[in-house]
Amino acid sequence: MLRGYNAAGAGMIAQQRYQDTLSNNMSNALTPGFKSDRSTLRAFPEMLIRAYDSQNIPTQNNLKLPNNHRVGAINTGVYMQEDTPLFKQGDVRETGFSTDLALVNGEMPDENGFNFYMIQNEDGDVRYTRNGNFTVDSEGYLTTSDGHYVLDADENRIQTGTEEFQVTENGQVISPFDTTLLGIAYHPNANDLVKEGNNLFRNEGAAVQDAHTTAGVNFRVEQGQLERSNVDPEQVMTEMMRSYRLFEINQQVVKTYDQSMDIAANQVGRIN
Repeated sequence: MLRGYNAAGAGMIAQQRYQDTLSNNMSNALTPGFKSDRSTLRAFPEMLIRAYDSQNIPTQNNLKLPNNHRVGAINTGVYMQEDTPLFKQGDVRETGFSTDLALVNGEMPDENGFNFYMIQNEDGDVRYTRNGNFTVDSEGYLTTSDGHYVLDADENRIQTGTEEFQVTENGQVISPFDTTLLGIAYHPNANDLVKEGNNLFRNEGAAVQDAHTTAGVNFRVEQGQLERSNVDPEQVMTEMMRSYRLFEINQQVVKTYDQSMDIAANQVGRIN
């Protein structure tokens, strides 16, 4: 009985965590360049069960055991294994602001390859983002809305001195202060990137390459436009309702087991 109780409880925890992921996706539906998370649910490892008087454990490869020894396997529940970002191009919309830059992917040499802007965080480390909602700070540097510096192809800060600058389709930044090449990184397997907050990613996998010089990588930069989030609000709402129903079902199973254990503990065997 306790096995079923624990399995239903594990299902409730998994659906609750899935709801957290869906809620985060929905709250970032309007965040430029945001990549939605996908949750992976996985069953706990199976437990093999055998009869008490048997010295052999029944498996799929051991089908010659007597029927009274062949008990089989049992699952102990489900858990949410991980969240992985969905690296899919979001829609592009026009804003008219010179500091807004949309990075549009073309053909890639790798199936999971993806392009990113290069950003310097508060610790001076290089990070990657798809959010092109930039601005110019008081010192004339091009930064993100959170104040992180935008880097050029040589990982130097870009100083435009003013918001009146131009960006070509190949990422060349032309301003009265300087002319440089926008830092655009190409990762051959974007699934190796880990979300770090503030729409930034850090790399924990293969080496990041320069999208300007990597063979087969195609992109264009569109000034005055922004890449929207790739979250589909209607799909997320549908998944939230489905997850809530599954949570309720597991909750009812837990209540049923609780009532059964109450009867077993307090009523079965009672002498009137």
